Amino acid sequence: MGKKKEKKKQKKLQKEFERAQQKALEAHEHGGASYVMSAGESGEPKPKMKRKEFEEELEKLQVELVKLQEWVKYTGAKICVVFEGRDTAGKGGVIKRITERVSPRVFRVIALTAPTEREKSQMYIQRYLPHLPAAGEVVLFDRSWYNRAGVERVMGFCTEQQVEDFLKWTPAVERAIISSGVILVKYWLEVSMDEQAKRFEERIKDYRKVWKLSPMDVQAQARWYDYSRARDAMFAATDTAESPWYVVPSDDQRRARLNCITHLLSLIPYAEVPREKVELPERQKPDGYVQPDHPFKYVPAKY
Repeated sequence: MGKKKEKKKQKKLQKEFERAQQKALEAHEHGGASYVMSAGESGEPKPKMKRKEFEEELEKLQVELVKLQEWVKYTGAKICVVFEGRDTAGKGGVIKRITERVSPRVFRVIALTAPTEREKSQMYIQRYLPHLPAAGEVVLFDRSWYNRAGVERVMGFCTEQQVEDFLKWTPAVERAIISSGVILVKYWLEVSMDEQAKRFEERIKDYRKVWKLSPMDVQAQARWYDYSRARDAMFAATDTAESPWYVVPSDDQRRARLNCITHLLSLIPYAEVPREKVELPERQKPDGYVQPDHPFKYVPAKY
């Protein structure tokens, strides 16, 4: 009898989920994925968003991110999000807001260091492939294989032939990734010259941010137009119908974070997964347990 009841309950939950999934697919088809942000879309500058307003909007989006997480686990979906952009554009800030309320076992952040000598001898994209998502995972790349088209090209860490080969073959590699069932999303965060200079100054003066400032970052300001040319060539070769680039204007950091998360959610036809009601069990009786007289080393109450 118990098994029959359980089976009935599971069937009901499955039907509820299928209805919710159909609803999400219909909403998705009616324009969810058609929303594209572009650098020219921002129009007149808006007034600075107050922290309270930002946090209220962020909380709503983080609830949706948890729903997305549960859907990914339930369906075995595979999502890969690439974050690229100029130095100081705010990639880390967006990633932090996406991940701060979800499970690190589902949402994995990949931020690779400079390649080792062994990795330099491999096929270029090889070091990134093991980090692609398996079923039930969302992978966020804080910089990705596109290092070759950006920093490596500008700083002379690779040859022009290597860059040309990369730009030629990357769309085919990304098609293969997508055809394996991965939802691939690519974001480029764009910051203006003046705002970048202001943020570099903040990194120099604020000790909490000094770790963000490397000799390579300083070159990003000096070589602004080299980076612009590299970005333009990268877009021309890899902004494809199957795997487009979405541009996030990020001079206004708070709005950029909210816009980016909203757009990401609009691209994925997730649905709320039905959950059984959770009831806390009664706590067991002490059954003779006595607190030990142990000299616990408590942390000093400094605050």
